[in-house]
Amino acid sequence: MKAFVKNYRQSPRKVRLLADLVRGKQVTKAVTLLEFSEKRAGGAFSKALRSAIANARVQGKNEETLFVTKVAVDMGQTLKRFMPRARGSASAIRKHSSHIAIELGEKALKKVSK
Repeated sequence: MKAFVKNYRQSPRKVRLLADLVRGKQVTKAVTLLEFSEKRAGGAFSKALRSAIANARVQGKNEETLFVTKVAVDMGQTLKRFMPRARGSASAIRKHSSHIAIELGEKALKKVSK
């Protein structure tokens, strides 16, 4: 029950803020947290999470028992651009991208006895 987003065009440092927010949470709570997050990466992150949930459903898992076990945000490709500067020189501009990996696990449901 894994899902990946490769070459998402935002720096990993900004995306890791959402990874820390979601790690260890139940899947339904994680989806609502990402939907109401004000971060730009929330859309791509929730898309990856929903993909992982769909992969779990194909394997016959119950959505209520799923939680986020591992979230990894790694450095992707860096686009290198140059901006002209004074006296005919140039300065480098690096446009970073991220690889997002989400893995889900299962917890047993606790039965409440009366």
